[in-house]
Amino acid sequence: MLSNPSQPIVLASGNPGKIREIQAILAGHPIVPQSQFQIAEADETGKTFVENALLKARNAAFHSGLPAIADDSGLAVDYLHGAPGVISARYAGSDANDQDNVDKLLKELAGVPFEQRTARFICVIVFIEHAEDPCPVIAQGIWEGRILDEPVGDNGFGYDPVFWVPEYECASAQLASEVKNAISHRGKALSILASAL
Repeated sequence: MLSNPSQPIVLASGNPGKIREIQAILAGHPIVPQSQFQIAEADETGKTFVENALLKARNAAFHSGLPAIADDSGLAVDYLHGAPGVISARYAGSDANDQDNVDKLLKELAGVPFEQRTARFICVIVFIEHAEDPCPVIAQGIWEGRILDEPVGDNGFGYDPVFWVPEYECASAQLASEVKNAISHRGKALSILASAL
């Protein structure tokens, strides 16, 4: 799929946590964050993870002239009918930080029993050869878990401190990075993408 494996790929993200994860998983390819090209982040106006990932990838490819990878990911909580979903990063408002979003989520779930706090992280990653690529590679990963009553652990970012991982009986923020990268929604999607590339 990638005609020249040594050609840099621009990553359409300014999120340091995401950049670290993607660079670790796609270590065989030179990944360059879009910030090195002073590319402004695209407006995430899509209604789905796929639409937003494509918007970001096309923006990065257009301004850099390079192939691009972009992901859109979020948390879907069953009790909240799939919220925060595509607005996970802006759940508590456009200027919200990770703590604000976690605080809002926990407030929305106050009093809800643990058994009813089922949730999943969803990640869609797209790769395009150029800004007008009519046939993007699209990979999706899903990671099932539950939402805790309070944050635990200090590894990871976003909702990691309140996302319970049943197979490890701990929060995502308590996992070692290499373990998280192997089992997370982003890890799964990147593994599929890496095979395609």
